[in-house]
Amino acid sequence: MISVGVEEEFLLLDPVTGLPVAQAEQVQAAARLQPPLGDRELSPELLQAQVETATPVCRDLSEVGGHLLRLRHATGVAAEKCGCRIAACAAAPFSCGTPVPVADSPRYRAMREQAPRLVEEQLINGMHVHVGVEDRRTGVAVLNRIRPWLPVLLALSASSPLWCGADTGFASWRTLVFGRWPVSGPPPHFADADDYEERCRTLLGTGTIRDLGQLYWHARLSERYPTVEVRVADVQLRCDDAVMVAGLTRALVATALHEEERRLPQTPPPGELLAAATWHAARSGLGGNLVDPRTGAARRAGDVLGSLLDHVAAALDEAGDTREVASLVHRLLREGTGADRQREALRRGPLAVVDLVTRETVSG
Repeated sequence: MISVGVEEEFLLLDPVTGLPVAQAEQVQAAARLQPPLGDRELSPELLQAQVETATPVCRDLSEVGGHLLRLRHATGVAAEKCGCRIAACAAAPFSCGTPVPVADSPRYRAMREQAPRLVEEQLINGMHVHVGVEDRRTGVAVLNRIRPWLPVLLALSASSPLWCGADTGFASWRTLVFGRWPVSGPPPHFADADDYEERCRTLLGTGTIRDLGQLYWHARLSERYPTVEVRVADVQLRCDDAVMVAGLTRALVATALHEEERRLPQTPPPGELLAAATWHAARSGLGGNLVDPRTGAARRAGDVLGSLLDHVAAALDEAGDTREVASLVHRLLREGTGADRQREALRRGPLAVVDLVTRETVSG
């Protein structure tokens, strides 16, 4: 079975106002006192109102779900001890005001010096899915083959519609904020692994990025693990939706591996079409049309999501994930994305938003 691991980023919010609070160091200190959290499972993020958790390497989705729920609960308990709550929303819903300081790290301080206003506005959270690959050559082949489907993953995971207490008009505002970094968005098509490495070296040589961690493509090769790292998804309000995204991502990688083994032909979509599809997915989520990766034409979002399920059906079956993933996708189509639920909460007022994003984060 292909391995999978998940990293989730969370906001730390005041339980009454919903404003971000700079309590990351205190939450980490409180978490160290809890046996459920391992040393490397909770880490700081760019701003001191954010933390990140990382699951161990997993082999099946039940294992992924168990670890995600354990990590959310343990981090939530630590946050409560510090007078705040964790929220798995992909953009701070009430974020305007006093800037949040960066975490105490030379790398993060350097980023603040490079782009102070952009760092100030990085109160956004993603979900990163690592899927095991044999080597970097195989990993690059996988990146090329999953690339057209990344906007669909973005649309179904969209969960960042609010900013400064208002609806941005985008289902994934996080995508727009993150897209302002110099190397971001859909990854290019690579000729081979050597081409990938050469492009990375060239980008580093410009001095525009300081390290390979600033390759903010929606999917890339991990520099720490033998994995393809898919970073396009907003962090999910509900733990089981995160499991769904992990299952679909692994199935996409498994399908790409199968296609590569059979040397099936591929026609890479033009970069401008993929960029337009990404922008549209961030704008509409599942609330309208999406660009169909197979045709390049606009189709109803539900139909494109059905095409994704068809595309990965064999991989889901092989992993034993079909029933769980299909049922979660159907619930998503019935109940809406995290963006839809946050917009509905905003109609009831700010307190309803705070309750939603903090309660759903730790509910099982």
